Amino acid sequence: MPRTVLFTLGGAGLLLIAMRLAFCGPLEAGAPRPRPPRLGEGASPAALERDVRYLAESLGPRGQRHPASMRQAANHIARAFAAAGGRVERQPTPVGAPPFTNVVARFGPAGLPLRVVGAHYDSFRDTAGADDDASGVAGLLELARLLGATHLEAPVELVAYANEEPPHFRTNQMGSAVHARTVAASARVVVLEMIGYFSSEPGSQEAPSRALAGRIPDVGDFVVVVGRSEDEEFARAVRDALALQGAPPVYAFTAPPTRPGIDHSDHRSYWPRDIPAVMVTDTAFLRNHAYHTERDTPEALDYERMAAVVDGVFVWLTEG
Repeated sequence: MPRTVLFTLGGAGLLLIAMRLAFCGPLEAGAPRPRPPRLGEGASPAALERDVRYLAESLGPRGQRHPASMRQAANHIARAFAAAGGRVERQPTPVGAPPFTNVVARFGPAGLPLRVVGAHYDSFRDTAGADDDASGVAGLLELARLLGATHLEAPVELVAYANEEPPHFRTNQMGSAVHARTVAASARVVVLEMIGYFSSEPGSQEAPSRALAGRIPDVGDFVVVVGRSEDEEFARAVRDALALQGAPPVYAFTAPPTRPGIDHSDHRSYWPRDIPAVMVTDTAFLRNHAYHTERDTPEALDYERMAAVVDGVFVWLTEG
């Protein structure tokens, strides 16, 4: 995720966006959604931690400055996808020589409509990027394992993107921009952008503006589904799928795509093609002050709550 202020709203549109803020609890208070039997034990916190540590510690910084680690990360992801039974494809991007690639895995039957989950595997400059975004990639690898053990009635695609971080952000060099050109308009896309940092301490969650301070919990123990105003129904559907047993709490936020912060990850690449796409996030630097620093390390992440997020995404992927 690029370093800019998430959900910063201003000018005459502030009141309107505040009114459209879709902060809804996990279904109803006291009635969280039960875990479906098909989840079984669900995502493994230990496996999530193992993959985060491999990417952030064994490989370290990944991106244009660190091409060897970038390619090792892509190989690791491709092997994990294949071991889970995915049909793996590499998509070259305009960056690198040889090019950095997206790593794509298809599960289930051929056909449409397609459900997609993505996360970027590059990190910011010389940082290891445990939360940003090894956490999202680890989530992809656990989703692959769960999908490989599930009979699917509809197609699912998992994609690890190259080139999300600056200087590529908001350009056609983004891996997600390359992938978006291969996806039909009937697809639905969820991007995992920092899903590992949680806190139960009062005051651990910052608000994006003074005007919204009273509308957002000040305890950073939740995740948010972020999308365009046009995707409000979709964002709520993803939110509801993630609300398993109410932990962590899940909220939805939608606003016009021109509002700063709404597009701060790979989901933005699908909007010009009118493909519904949302981001699932722990709110990045509004909570995690190690964001884009050398302190973004695996020790700071909560793998139990990460696993709950992955379980919810799996439920969304496998719902009818």
